[in-house]
Amino acid sequence: MAFRLLPFADAASADLPLGQLLRLSLFQVTVGMATVLLNGTLNRVMVVELGTPTWLVALLIAVPLLVAPFRALIGHKSDTHRSVLGWRRVPYIWFGTLMQFGGLAIMPFALLLLGTPERFEIGLVGATAAFLLTGTGFHVTQTAGLALATDLAPEEKRPRAVALLYVMLLVGMMFAAFVIGGVLMDYSATKLVQVIQGCAVLTIILNLIALWKQEARNPKVTAPDRETPNFSELWHAFVKDGRNARLLTAIGIGAMGFAMQDALLEPYGGEILGLSVGATTGLTGAWALGSLLGFMLSGRFLARGWDQLRLAGAGLVVGINAFLLVLFAGPFSAPAMLYCGALGIGLGLGLFSVGTLMEAMTIAKSETAGLALGAWGAVQATCAGAGIAIGGLLRDLVAVLVQSGDGAASMATRASGYATVYTLEVALLLAGLAALGPLVGPRRNRSPDDTDPQAQPFGLREFPT
Repeated sequence: MAFRLLPFADAASADLPLGQLLRLSLFQVTVGMATVLLNGTLNRVMVVELGTPTWLVALLIAVPLLVAPFRALIGHKSDTHRSVLGWRRVPYIWFGTLMQFGGLAIMPFALLLLGTPERFEIGLVGATAAFLLTGTGFHVTQTAGLALATDLAPEEKRPRAVALLYVMLLVGMMFAAFVIGGVLMDYSATKLVQVIQGCAVLTIILNLIALWKQEARNPKVTAPDRETPNFSELWHAFVKDGRNARLLTAIGIGAMGFAMQDALLEPYGGEILGLSVGATTGLTGAWALGSLLGFMLSGRFLARGWDQLRLAGAGLVVGINAFLLVLFAGPFSAPAMLYCGALGIGLGLGLFSVGTLMEAMTIAKSETAGLALGAWGAVQATCAGAGIAIGGLLRDLVAVLVQSGDGAASMATRASGYATVYTLEVALLLAGLAALGPLVGPRRNRSPDDTDPQAQPFGLREFPT
């Protein structure tokens, strides 16, 4: 009965009972756990405890996002996978899990080498491989897992099933952040190794449970000699349909504006406000909680007839105010402001992502909807990755430019680097509002055969990245 209180629990059906869907969603918990480690705990440890340059940490965090633009291709490959065993999704989920495990297994030792000057180059190579393996693994696992969920769910329930999986991703991130933060409250290198390797083992266990007897074998569907559509042909067909350039511009600007702080928020809390590793990991939990609230509020607002682009604009406004809170948390030495800012960033990102995603669902034609939404996700992920890298580079560049010989000025100098990035993020979100503004207006005329997404129960066909 308690499960029925979960958001989107009505995604269950006779073909896909709630228990089976929740068991499948365990792969989302492992993805959330890896995200917290990569974007939260480890970047703070590398910057503050290990003294790694922020720009280098930002580049490492951005490495996994290099795979994100290929999610549409990964999904297409799993659709057309050829195998005598009769599985399409299982091989991709399994090999994605192994990549996650391998990346997390070697990561702590690579990070410890980064903190040793004479072994720095070896540590950098190992850390790059670990981040790339982990990121590639969870992108492949998530893409194939989503495809498996859509295979198992009836067509009318698919958006709700995807929405439930997204909720589980945010729940996994939130719990992982608070648990990891609690364990690392008294930081030591030994504890860091234990936490990361524990996450690696848990990834294998949870993904095996999630995958067990989910996909039925069907050799006809994966027959090596069957005809399969060419990806480039599908892509050209999608491009011919056209897309709203202004919408894509607004999505890219907004995604970059929200993401530039990903590599900076926890180091900012540790370096400027003096928070512990456990306390700064809680910032990622606050961000995930805000995203979950944004997601829930989006459903309520859309059900009441809100325009999806107005919803996205509201997310940008919330984000602007959240970044102002983060910006002033340092000068006021107010950790509470920083936590409220992290919560607000997640809330704004949730509203913005869902609003633009629903608009993309409205624009996409049914025959190329999957590809169109994959392109939407690719734009978001690519711009987010660029934003993370630029944020780290800019912080260090500003710190170097304003560096003075006075040792007492070093803290103010480092704070000015963070402040510059947060100010730029506010400017980017304002630019996103300007790009989005002309798109908000009277609803487009629809043909009688078109279905209004807002007339349907709220759900998603792709994850907000």
